[in-house]
Amino acid sequence: MRNMLRKEMRLSASILSYLFIPFGLMFLLPGYPVLCGAFFVSLGIFQSFQSAREANDIVFSTLLPVAKKDVVRGKYLFVCLIECCALIFMAVSVILRMTVFSGAAVYRGNALMNANFFALGAAFVIFGLFNGVFVGGFFRTAYKFARPFVSFIIACFLVIFAAEALHHVPGFAWVNAFGTEHMVSQLILLAAGILIFLLLTFLSCRRACVDFERIDL
Repeated sequence: MRNMLRKEMRLSASILSYLFIPFGLMFLLPGYPVLCGAFFVSLGIFQSFQSAREANDIVFSTLLPVAKKDVVRGKYLFVCLIECCALIFMAVSVILRMTVFSGAAVYRGNALMNANFFALGAAFVIFGLFNGVFVGGFFRTAYKFARPFVSFIIACFLVIFAAEALHHVPGFAWVNAFGTEHMVSQLILLAAGILIFLLLTFLSCRRACVDFERIDL
């Protein structure tokens, strides 16, 4: 699998997938829907799928002396690697906003979602949806990706809208707490987001392996 990951990183990946990783730093932007950073990272990964399809990468990969399921797993490993790199940027941004910049007026007066552990958990959910809806959907045909990506866009922005609106619901203001307030509750939500990410990724990868085995390239 290490060789398949290296092949994805060096041959199949679009440079945009790497250039879009720092969009995780959008968590530092005040007065902006910070979860859009997760969408832009996903958009960068989408570019790799697009360029790989045009280069007939899937057919090339199946001609290698590897099992078809390893082709799928290689793609998932690459996607998760990019997502994890972006999540590191997001986590650093969250820590900075909760500590060093906790007294900054520009963040205190932010009308939108604050970059906290709840927001980080929501980013995990968005990446899980990308893996489940788009990557899993792509491997149903190993060629068509427009419909899966549109489906992901709809799901992604529904999550963003719900996350941005939740702290306006009576009794849920704590999800938007600034600094270290309500940290334990937000860490629980972060853990839930990580679990959703892992489940969606694992289940979609297993399903994608089955779907890809059935495809006659």
